[in-house]
Amino acid sequence: MPQVRRVCVFAWGGAAVSWELSTPGRLVPSLATCAAFLLLATGCALHIRRGLVVELRRSQEIAGAAQRALLRPMPRRMDGLTLAAAQLSASRGAAVGGDLYEAVPTVHGVRVVIGDVRGHGLPALGAAAAVLGAFREAAYDELSLGGVLVRMERALGRHVRDRARSEHPAACPAEPQSPSAEEFVTVLLLQIAPDGTLLALNCGHPWPYLLRGCGSAPAPARRPTRVDLLDGGETMPPLGVVPVPVDAEPHACGELRPGETLFLHTDGAEEARDAAGAFFPLRSVLAAATAPLTPARLVAGVHAALLRHTGGRLADDVALLVLRDDRA
Repeated sequence: MPQVRRVCVFAWGGAAVSWELSTPGRLVPSLATCAAFLLLATGCALHIRRGLVVELRRSQEIAGAAQRALLRPMPRRMDGLTLAAAQLSASRGAAVGGDLYEAVPTVHGVRVVIGDVRGHGLPALGAAAAVLGAFREAAYDELSLGGVLVRMERALGRHVRDRARSEHPAACPAEPQSPSAEEFVTVLLLQIAPDGTLLALNCGHPWPYLLRGCGSAPAPARRPTRVDLLDGGETMPPLGVVPVPVDAEPHACGELRPGETLFLHTDGAEEARDAAGAFFPLRSVLAAATAPLTPARLVAGVHAALLRHTGGRLADDVALLVLRDDRA
């Protein structure tokens, strides 16, 4: 609407100036009238521009609040763990995309989820919101990680059906065939018990890295950073591909000992390419980290390295989540 008003103002001013200049014998009065018209048009344009700037800022504030509600800022501390996270969206101007992460303290330990919705950017937000919302409720209520996973799968299924029906309202009770009907989410669920024991359920998601020697030890005690892939065995298919077994048992993945760090990520990190097509060397970047290194600094360092590698042009969303055990 402001653009329409701007066009009308300039069209009216242009017509008036043309009429004045084309009137014979009135050059000086016509120039004065044209100057007045131009001043008036300039004032109207500035007023419209200020309105557009205010509107843009308000829209950005609303979008930022909605994005922060979906992907809440991670607390710095949680049950003896130090946390840091970051999200890079492939959609320009978006703070979040199809990647998701969350950590919540429960009576069973800290439960963590990281996931990646098929596709990227703003179109994947709906599925990410459905899965995250289900996790935030089920993580507190369910006794096992398998129960949490089933609740997340059901939430994704409801989202997919509702979206498909809205895209094809004529289908009514039938299940329509649409792109949303093929939506799936890779998910990694972790449970970090108070004694550091790790349990995991993995649905097609990259396994995290376990970093040793990058804690906050004093200078004489520092060791080179050792990076190991946390391997919990075979993974299940992503959510939305096949039904999750109701009796899915989590796998034991060892322990997270004091001073050790877990680095969780989505596949957009390791699959990011530079101009020559080379993949981002995530493991090498982590191994090059020098102690003492906090989770926040580790996330910021990988974030900066990713942007340098890709020239600031990401082809997929990237989520990073770091947890360090600072328990005595």
